[in-house]
Amino acid sequence: MNMSSQPTVLIVATMDTKGNEVQYLSTVLQACGVHVITLDAGIMGDATFPVTINRYEVAMAAGKNLSEVRAMASEGEALLVMTAGATKLALNLFNEKKIDGIMGLGGSMGTTLGTGVMRALPIGFPKLMISTMASKNTRPFVGTKDIMMLHAVCDLSGINRITRKLLWNGGLAMAGMVKQGIQPSGDEKPLVFVTTLGTTEACAQRIKKYLEDKGKEVIIFHTVGSGGESMETIIHEVEVEAVLDFSLHELVDHYFGGDYDAGPDRGSASLNKGIPTLIAPGNIDFIVAGPFAQAEKKFPGRLYHVHNQAITTIRTDIREIASIAQRLVTFSNAATGPVAILVPMKGFSIWDNPGGPFYNPEGPKVFADILEAGLKSDISLYRLPYNINDPEFADEAITILERITHS
Repeated sequence: MNMSSQPTVLIVATMDTKGNEVQYLSTVLQACGVHVITLDAGIMGDATFPVTINRYEVAMAAGKNLSEVRAMASEGEALLVMTAGATKLALNLFNEKKIDGIMGLGGSMGTTLGTGVMRALPIGFPKLMISTMASKNTRPFVGTKDIMMLHAVCDLSGINRITRKLLWNGGLAMAGMVKQGIQPSGDEKPLVFVTTLGTTEACAQRIKKYLEDKGKEVIIFHTVGSGGESMETIIHEVEVEAVLDFSLHELVDHYFGGDYDAGPDRGSASLNKGIPTLIAPGNIDFIVAGPFAQAEKKFPGRLYHVHNQAITTIRTDIREIASIAQRLVTFSNAATGPVAILVPMKGFSIWDNPGGPFYNPEGPKVFADILEAGLKSDISLYRLPYNINDPEFADEAITILERITHS
């Protein structure tokens, strides 16, 4: 992207506490032929070396002066201001085509700062965070963006035999990304989004193959919380021809305390944007929890299925299924584009089959009845006499998709 022949990387950090580490990282990048811009978002101390963008400029970009930031009641409040300023400056550099990648390094505060800036940049733009937090749950830092997290192993406090290797490897990784050049976009194909979990994978793969054979580009989102959240975000950023939302499980986990929670608005983005959308209640037959002992304590007296040592699923009851159906009615009735809803009357997942651990033939009927009673007349509802993973269900879905997209 950078208009000059030499790629440029922006390093965002607090240069009073991480100045030595940033200087070493800069030498690694420069040795690889990469130009470096340093942005200091520190608050209380002073940078240990001359930086490109100083903390006074960062505060001003957020509409404050540094004295006001230093006087704030908490470090968290001050960090929010400095992150906002750093984000504005980084976006300016990006929009002016002056940077080709971004790096950050630090502990909890530095990671919050660095990834907060990175999340404002588009998918595909190189982002790398060297962090002591990378061995924990990184979803609060990564969000819906493609941020690479390199675990710092020890505290990033000085250059020693461990930090030297980590910063070296991190610098080489970033240099490799920005020096490789921009790949052809491949964005010329019509784009279709599909949601799934392993328990509806047969359906998703059959649809994917058909659509790709028809010249579409298909992106599948794994509905584990972050997957659905990412899809909702990307729908607002790119042109999408159609969405096949066939795994509504994240709504179940949001409302009933499961682990795969993508927020209360999951499923609304394509409907609000007017994108032709096919919906099927895939995987609403279960809630996801952690190891069995944890799941049994959180959901006592329920029907369980141990998926593996880390994941236990809990059968949803009729009340929960009815609640999700009503939520879908609300979302669908607010749609601004064509919508069709397909209910697999012989089961919501591979587990909701005769002989499966969660088989309950009453669930699909209750779900479909609520939809039929509540949906607007211009929304098509199909009761299909199949399990969602039956080939016939996928084939019917394709026919209906072509009908509403006129393709």
